[in-house]
Amino acid sequence: MTSRSSLLLASALAAVSLLFTAPAPASASPAFESPAPSLAPAPFLAPASASAGLAPANACFTWNRSLGEGTSGEDVRQLQIRVAGYPGFGGELAIDGEFGPATRAAVQRFQAAYGLEADGIAGPLTFGKLYELQKGDCSPANFDWSELNQCGTDWSGGQVDAGTVRANVLVTMWKLQALRHAMGDRPIGINDGFRDHACNDAVGGAPDSLHMYGLAADMSAGSQGFCALALEAREHGFTQILGPGYPDHDDHVHVAGGTGRHWSAPDCGI
Repeated sequence: MTSRSSLLLASALAAVSLLFTAPAPASASPAFESPAPSLAPAPFLAPASASAGLAPANACFTWNRSLGEGTSGEDVRQLQIRVAGYPGFGGELAIDGEFGPATRAAVQRFQAAYGLEADGIAGPLTFGKLYELQKGDCSPANFDWSELNQCGTDWSGGQVDAGTVRANVLVTMWKLQALRHAMGDRPIGINDGFRDHACNDAVGGAPDSLHMYGLAADMSAGSQGFCALALEAREHGFTQILGPGYPDHDDHVHVAGGTGRHWSAPDCGI
């Protein structure tokens, strides 16, 4: 082969090679300059039967982990407020931020009441139901702060400071929500809630009425009837129940928490 032929053959082979070789970009960016995917928060440690993933952020309170026996903290306390209406017959759940057997049992009752797996572990499905039930101001779906403050005060002037009153009222509302659900989700009218001293005096309330602590509510009867409300209230964290047959309580049912048990509605068999 002549020298000229060899050169022509080499040039042809080089051209063919270029057809199958992808050119390198003029200035490839280093790998670390590529935007990294955003990291999602760690998922709940939920039971295997629960759906994976996090419940969405909530305007009132957002839980960021699953909760079971042995956990503690503000997220446990917030959970306890919302399951305070599920302590079982004659019970009252401590709102102390410690997840013990009583809290587990209350969570189980709440889960069963809403058709969830009653495993006593608060995970995405349980929190999802709580998000459905609570409004942005933390009150439950079917009760409003104004219903529990018909005297129109700023929550001050009672037997404890305004912050404590509001905390107590919130627990009372969630107990009422549990009672309402147990009664077929039929409306429950509220005649009275928190009273300051002036309001309590005006209605002739007891000198140390639990209304002045934000612990009490007076219910009117809808289609349920007074006795049905009084009887069912025993399951939902109310340690004080006064109804038909108790002096001056034939036209409403008084419920309260935070004290030793005092139930009296003789006309209802209590």
